[in-house]
Amino acid sequence: MRKLDKKRRLENKTNYNKRRLLLEGNKPRIVIRKSNKYLTVQYVESKEAQDSVKASAISSELTSYGWPKEATGSLKSLGAAYLTGFLFGKRIAGMNPAIVDLGLIRSTKGGRIYALVKGIIESGFKVPCSEEIMPTDEMIERNDKVDVSEIKAEIELEGKIKSKEGKQTKK
Repeated sequence: MRKLDKKRRLENKTNYNKRRLLLEGNKPRIVIRKSNKYLTVQYVESKEAQDSVKASAISSELTSYGWPKEATGSLKSLGAAYLTGFLFGKRIAGMNPAIVDLGLIRSTKGGRIYALVKGIIESGFKVPCSEEIMPTDEMIERNDKVDVSEIKAEIELEGKIKSKEGKQTKK
């Protein structure tokens, strides 16, 4: 009798061998997913195969940090990926180091996924990843409509304001 594949594997949603290895590692994961319009990144901890999301960021949030309305179609660009990773890295500051979980996304040198990981690393969070596969700064800032460094400064400013508010409420 032939063994039937699981439904999520047939739909190309889950690679069960890879998921089992990630869960056996007992480390938190940074889960990166791509949709037709946005990039999503989550900090996930697993206990007995039960995932719990501790923090997340979506590239659509960049519009509240100064991403131009006329450029919302490019929220999957290298610049948007980098800034989403940077925003996410600021949110997970102080959490345990994690490993990257790409799921079924194909790994491409210098691609959007690695731009997102570069943003997380440059925000100060430690992620094991080779510098060779990251896109260059010129590639990230190539978009004519968006000033990546300006939005990055806005994200840093908000992070400093929130950390000051947190210190004041603890007193």
